Amino acid sequence: MKVCICGSGSLGHVCAAVLPSREGVSVSLLSRKPDLWAGEVVATDPDGKQYRGRLDRVSSSAQEVIPGSDLVLLCLPGFAIRPTLEKIKPFVGNTPVGSIVSSSGFFFEAMEILPGQPLFGFQRVPFIARTEQYGHSALLLGYKKQLALATVNINDPEGLRLVFERLWDTPTTLLDSYLEAAISNSNPILHTGRLYSMFGPGSKGAWDHNVYFYREWTLEASRIIMAMDSELSLLLDKLNVSREHIPTLLDYYQSRDASSLTRKLQSITAFRDILSPMKQTADGTWIPDFQSRYFTEDFPCGLHYIKLLNDKYSINAPTIDTVYNWGMGLLNTNANESV
Repeated sequence: MKVCICGSGSLGHVCAAVLPSREGVSVSLLSRKPDLWAGEVVATDPDGKQYRGRLDRVSSSAQEVIPGSDLVLLCLPGFAIRPTLEKIKPFVGNTPVGSIVSSSGFFFEAMEILPGQPLFGFQRVPFIARTEQYGHSALLLGYKKQLALATVNINDPEGLRLVFERLWDTPTTLLDSYLEAAISNSNPILHTGRLYSMFGPGSKGAWDHNVYFYREWTLEASRIIMAMDSELSLLLDKLNVSREHIPTLLDYYQSRDASSLTRKLQSITAFRDILSPMKQTADGTWIPDFQSRYFTEDFPCGLHYIKLLNDKYSINAPTIDTVYNWGMGLLNTNANESV
């Protein structure tokens, strides 16, 4: 099997190590920085297990890596999905094109740019990933116990499910609708609600340290995301989706209220060392980093589609509206900030 990975962020690095380590799988990579990649990529998990993957080809040219692929897997932030789909469009033929996670606009963009194309996408990422040395190594910080896969125009969804179950070595189920992967209370709500609790109206302007995003999770953040999740449930009631495939945040994190949800999020081992999107100033204090993907992806590419559907179905969602309008206002205000 020949897989082409598009994207060279943290997830792209781990996939570039894990996938070619499987028997009978060869991998090529579409990257903006092909010269920085080594021939072999290593990913190390928390127990010290290493995945070593040798890449067949790395190129910035879609024409060099897409043709002949059996699967094309996008490991991209939401803002990079549309330009990448347009870049690969002339070369994909009838090859299934999918995304490592679908809550940042993949299906909405792909169904418009590649009409009729076989598509697939995961509801949540298979693992928590961080780049260690660009083009050489990465950290696989945590695995998911189970994955959920959505498909569109795939002739044999069950066959594809089995392929990914083997590739990820993780039990994988099929979703009933692409919306069950495209609409999520994961990053689009979890991240945006937390950011609003940290940096929203009434917050202090600067911190003496970079806050741990989850380890220092607050009760206020839990209350905000629970309110957003309740409003999302009103939308899901209007859509043709199976509610069991999109559990509430309380159910997903096995919590009963805001206090227990806070303790749960603070305690997840794979999340404990994740820092907030902040940057240090000349005087040593820390302020929000509006160029972070937490801002540039989770508002305009994640929560955006929930907001559009809420408006389409006339859903009353005051908390989502408040958080979304706040985040988009910040992005617009800081649009000219240098990266």
